Amino acid sequence: MGYWIVVVDDDAMALTHVKNILREQDMRVSCLRSGRDLLKFMTKNAPDLVLLDIQMPEMDGFETYQALRHIETDAGREPTPIIFLSGMETSEAEQRSLEQGASDFIRKPVHKEILVKRILNAVRHTKDIENLKEEAAVDKLTGFLNKAAGTVKLTKLCEERAGMLMIFDLDNFKQVNDIYGHSMGDKFLAAFADVIRRNIRAQDVIVRIGGDEFMGFFGNMNEQNALNSLHQRLNGQLLKEAVKLTGDGFAIPLSISIGAALVPEHGRDYEMLFPLADSALYKVKQSGKKDCKIYGQGEDIALAGDSDIKKEFAHITQIVENWHSRGGALLLNLEQFALFYRFIRQFYKRYGGLAVKLMFILTEDDTAGAHPHSLLESADKFGLCLQDTLRKSDMILRNKPNQFFVFLQNLSEEDFPIVFQRIMAAWQDGEHHEGIRIEHLAEFVSYEKENYDK
Repeated sequence: MGYWIVVVDDDAMALTHVKNILREQDMRVSCLRSGRDLLKFMTKNAPDLVLLDIQMPEMDGFETYQALRHIETDAGREPTPIIFLSGMETSEAEQRSLEQGASDFIRKPVHKEILVKRILNAVRHTKDIENLKEEAAVDKLTGFLNKAAGTVKLTKLCEERAGMLMIFDLDNFKQVNDIYGHSMGDKFLAAFADVIRRNIRAQDVIVRIGGDEFMGFFGNMNEQNALNSLHQRLNGQLLKEAVKLTGDGFAIPLSISIGAALVPEHGRDYEMLFPLADSALYKVKQSGKKDCKIYGQGEDIALAGDSDIKKEFAHITQIVENWHSRGGALLLNLEQFALFYRFIRQFYKRYGGLAVKLMFILTEDDTAGAHPHSLLESADKFGLCLQDTLRKSDMILRNKPNQFFVFLQNLSEEDFPIVFQRIMAAWQDGEHHEGIRIEHLAEFVSYEKENYDK
């Protein structure tokens, strides 16, 4: 079977007994003697399941379980399936185990068939959930992450790593659909995905935005020469795939254009980086397509004349208008939020207005049984839910991984319940809400118009 099982028990004889049973089933077994040993072990390892004894000195199984879940949440890792072991005769331990979210509970001394069966059930159930989550996050045609899941992934990569955020666009792809039909167009997109896949490293991430547009993060890549080399390889291989699909008579000028932004040179905020890469792509398109460009590189920095200032005016306008390309409410970091908030507050003090300050805190609901999703993953989805549900004039600050502070402009206390119900209905309709409890606190603010005529 090949599953990796960790057994934690302070009783050496019990450890040996369970280890022998599992190794007969061709499972890999690691034996530990305390909860603290498990916590240290789990910082660097990812087994398929943990068998955790409840009655242990210093740190019992329940304390160990809670500490492990905190470690996994902080690291952004999926929760490891845990089966509690106990020699207690009462049902209290079993009830508490399941209430905390354990995958199962087994009484000691363990019965061989029961132990093996319950381990297999727990591991397979976990892997089924992981597969379903992966399917929901993947674009079926190309096998890359879809836009929703990809945005979350690239946001994290931009915050944590150095590299290049790119946007890929297939030039003249519409002609493929018009001449050969959409079915052949899908084959071209799948072939393009294969071309990209052959030319990226394991740590690089590609996302299908939609249609014939893709984006990606390439770690530790920061030079135009490296981008040129990638661009050349992709174009040459794509043309070969096109000929394979349609024959030697293929005459559509199909090519790839790439716009890129550097991380962290141009920042770490994905919402700021994307329009910069998009601006670079726009310049490629204006210059005849089939090229690649890093934002801000290779541009003339001489003093601008009258014609230049008009171009720069249009260019800057395009960037700032497309800054929040995702739509919906603004998701801002603390510095950005504070700047906007101070400006809006001064505006309201001058002209008057109504607003609502709203705080959300997400926690695991220990009464809901097993949690199919990690707290961090659910919080990521809740952030996207807020963005999609609220207005473009509203602002969101993610103060901590599981905390969101929201400023709702021009909203009265009477209208607030409608907005709040819309948020919660959207959250319940989506995924990742099972086993998650949300607390909220609202404050209603009325700014009186100041009299400046005095």
